[in-house]
Amino acid sequence: MDNDYKIWIKRAESALSLGKVDDREEIYYEDLCFQLQQAAEKALKAYLIYNKIEPPKTHSFRVLINKIETSIVLCPDEIRRTIELEDYAVQTRYPGDYTPVDEDEYSDALKITENAIVWIKKQLGL
Repeated sequence: MDNDYKIWIKRAESALSLGKVDDREEIYYEDLCFQLQQAAEKALKAYLIYNKIEPPKTHSFRVLINKIETSIVLCPDEIRRTIELEDYAVQTRYPGDYTPVDEDEYSDALKITENAIVWIKKQLGL
């Protein structure tokens, strides 16, 4: 498990790259935001694994942040803002009853995800 966090952070970066696709003409913002949510979730789980804590099997950023704060450190705003990504884990993945994501919301989700990953990578010494 010592280097598992490196795999998780690489998967987080991979999901971030998928969420930053340049050719968005045929891609829904909801799908891009799902990738951003996944990137942030995997980064938080990498941080837990780095600290020798088994990450809970959840998409809830509240649960992950609580685990970090009770076991490691109080989270800065960069991490707390990931809670805003939570709806993209399930609610917007399939056609249904939700407000479509627009470009501004997508841009905000991208900023939240990038800031969280930067902070986590700094904590991991990467």
